[in-house]
Amino acid sequence: MSALIYTVFASKDDGRSVATRLLDEKLIACANIIGRVEALFDWDGERGSGEEIAVLFKTHAERLDAAVARLEALHPYDTPAILGWRADACGDATAAWLSGVVG
Repeated sequence: MSALIYTVFASKDDGRSVATRLLDEKLIACANIIGRVEALFDWDGERGSGEEIAVLFKTHAERLDAAVARLEALHPYDTPAILGWRADACGDATAAWLSGVVG
Protein backbone atom coordinates (compact mmCIF):
# COMPACT_ATOMS: atom_id res chain seq x y z
CA MET A 1 0.00 0.00 0.00
CA SER A 2 1.20 3.50 -0.74
CA ALA A 3 1.15 6.71 1.27
CA LEU A 4 1.60 10.40 0.57
CA ILE A 5 2.95 13.26 2.65
CA TYR A 6 2.34 16.93 1.91
CA THR A 7 4.16 19.92 3.34
CA VAL A 8 5.50 23.32 2.31
CA PHE A 9 8.90 24.98 2.61
CA ALA A 10 10.16 28.55 2.39
CA SER A 11 12.39 27.69 -0.59
CA LYS A 12 13.09 25.02 -3.20
CA ASP A 13 16.53 24.54 -1.66
CA ASP A 14 14.97 23.70 1.72
CA GLY A 15 12.55 21.25 0.11
CA ARG A 16 15.27 19.66 -1.98
CA SER A 17 17.61 19.32 1.02
CA VAL A 18 15.01 17.61 3.19
CA ALA A 19 13.85 15.39 0.31
CA THR A 20 17.44 14.28 -0.31
CA ARG A 21 17.84 13.29 3.35
CA LEU A 22 14.58 11.31 3.32
CA LEU A 23 15.62 9.57 0.10
CA ASP A 24 19.06 8.76 1.55
CA GLU A 25 17.41 7.33 4.67
CA LYS A 26 15.01 5.21 2.53
CA LEU A 27 11.96 6.81 4.12
CA ILE A 28 10.54 7.98 0.80
CA ALA A 29 10.83 6.79 -2.79
CA CYS A 30 10.11 10.15 -4.44
CA ALA A 31 9.57 13.83 -3.74
CA ASN A 32 7.65 16.01 -6.17
CA ILE A 33 8.67 19.62 -5.67
CA ILE A 34 5.47 21.13 -6.97
CA GLY A 35 6.49 24.74 -6.82
CA ARG A 36 5.15 28.02 -5.55
CA VAL A 37 1.82 28.12 -3.82
CA GLU A 38 0.08 31.06 -2.24
CA ALA A 39 -0.61 30.54 1.46
CA LEU A 40 -3.37 32.31 3.38
CA PHE A 41 -3.44 31.41 7.06
CA ASP A 42 -4.21 32.30 10.65
CA TRP A 43 -1.15 32.25 12.93
CA ASP A 44 -0.87 33.50 16.50
CA GLY A 45 -4.28 35.16 16.21
CA GLU A 46 -3.38 37.11 13.09
CA ARG A 47 -4.16 36.63 9.41
CA GLY A 48 -1.12 36.10 7.22
CA SER A 49 -0.17 35.33 3.66
CA GLY A 50 2.90 34.44 1.70
CA GLU A 51 4.43 32.20 -0.93
CA GLU A 52 5.81 28.77 -0.15
CA ILE A 53 7.08 25.75 -2.06
CA ALA A 54 4.77 22.72 -1.96
CA VAL A 55 6.30 19.24 -1.84
CA LEU A 56 4.55 15.87 -2.13
CA PHE A 57 6.43 12.82 -0.87
CA LYS A 58 5.63 9.24 -1.92
CA THR A 59 6.34 6.32 0.37
CA HIS A 60 5.13 2.88 1.42
CA ALA A 61 2.28 2.89 3.96
CA GLU A 62 4.42 0.98 6.45
CA ARG A 63 6.99 3.82 6.41
CA LEU A 64 4.47 6.66 6.71
CA ASP A 65 4.73 7.29 10.46
CA ALA A 66 8.53 7.14 10.45
CA ALA A 67 8.73 9.41 7.40
CA VAL A 68 6.38 12.00 8.95
CA ALA A 69 8.33 11.99 12.22
CA ARG A 70 11.66 12.40 10.44
CA LEU A 71 10.28 15.11 8.16
CA GLU A 72 9.08 17.00 11.21
CA ALA A 73 12.54 16.71 12.79
CA LEU A 74 14.31 17.89 9.63
CA HIS A 75 11.87 20.65 8.64
CA PRO A 76 13.30 24.15 9.11
CA TYR A 77 9.96 25.63 10.30
CA ASP A 78 9.34 25.73 14.05
CA THR A 79 5.81 24.42 13.50
CA PRO A 80 5.60 22.81 10.06
CA ALA A 81 2.25 21.76 8.62
CA ILE A 82 2.79 18.12 7.64
CA LEU A 83 -0.08 15.94 6.43
CA GLY A 84 0.32 12.25 5.69
CA TRP A 85 -2.22 9.69 4.56
CA ARG A 86 -2.41 6.12 3.34
CA ALA A 87 -3.77 5.79 -0.19
CA ASP A 88 -6.89 3.68 -0.72
CA ALA A 89 -5.73 2.61 -4.16
CA CYS A 90 -2.39 2.22 -5.89
CA GLY A 91 -1.32 0.88 -9.26
CA ASP A 92 0.49 -2.45 -9.18
CA ALA A 93 3.63 -0.99 -10.75
CA THR A 94 3.66 1.87 -8.24
CA ALA A 95 3.20 -0.52 -5.32
CA ALA A 96 6.07 -2.71 -6.54
CA TRP A 97 8.32 0.33 -6.99
CA LEU A 98 7.54 1.69 -3.50
CA SER A 99 8.11 -1.72 -1.91
CA GLY A 100 11.39 -2.08 -3.78
CA VAL A 101 12.69 1.29 -2.65
CA VAL A 102 11.40 1.77 0.89
CA GLY A 103 9.35 -1.36 1.75
